[in-house]
Parts: sequence; structure tokens; C-alpha cells
Amino acid sequence: MNTMKLILPVLLAMVLSIPGLAAASDFDYGTHKVVYHVNYDDERRYMGAMGNIQNHINAVGAENMEIKVVMHGDGLGLLQTANTNENLRGRIENLKMQNVEFQVCANTLRGRNIALEELFDASEDDVIPSGVAHISWLQHQGYTYSKP
Repeated sequence: MNTMKLILPVLLAMVLSIPGLAAASDFDYGTHKVVYHVNYDDERRYMGAMGNIQNHINAVGAENMEIKVVMHGDGLGLLQTANTNENLRGRIENLKMQNVEFQVCANTLRGRNIALEELFDASEDDVIPSGVAHISWLQHQGYTYSKP
């Protein structure tokens, strides 16, 4: 029985010392510029996307990140849903405190007759002329593309 008590900690130490099993904080990802693309109407996916963004920040560090969430078409539902979904609203507020920018397509606002006031915590500063054009432009500025 005493031998077993000694073997388990030794085995655990050996497994944890294997390369590739290091904690995320032990890896230097450098700096990131990322555009997250949201153009779907799915509350579950919205929650997943906000979790993905937070996980990305946790791995790289908010001080090493420039993140923009570009919403167009059905994606404006993200901020509309946040008006009534407290959990989603909290995640958005938390991400904004970490300098994540949420950008709204003017074409969609106009085409769907959506007032900016209908979108949670959105202002004129958040409005971009075209969601798809802006994503392409950001990629030319060195942002990587992610569609959660």
C-alpha cells in the first residue's frame, strides 16, 4: 500500500513534465489582431462566440490583443438578444472592459430598418459602412479572421 502511495505522485509528475502538456500561461503567443465575424441568428452560437473570445484573451492576454467583433445581417441579433439575455449582456460588457470592439454594419441597419438604440450598448462610434468590406479591410491591416 505504501508503494502505491509513492508511485502515483511520481507517475503524475512524469506525465506533467511531458512537453506539450504545459499550461497555456507557459506559452508565449505574442500579440494578436483578430476579427470575429458574426452574421448568424443563433443565441447559443452567440454565447459560444463570446466564450471563444474570452478564451482567446485568457490564452494571449488582453494587453496583447486587438479584437473586433464585426456584425452584419442576422449577426445584429447578438446585440438585440443582449437586451433581454442577462448572461449574454454580462459577457459583452466584460469583453468591452477588455477593449473588445463590437462593430455594426450600417448597410444592415439601413436595409433592415433597425434603429441603433435597439442594439445593446451600441453607439455611432460602433457603426461601420459595410460589414463584409470592413472584414476584408481588417484582414489587409493584419487581422486574422475567425468565425465562431
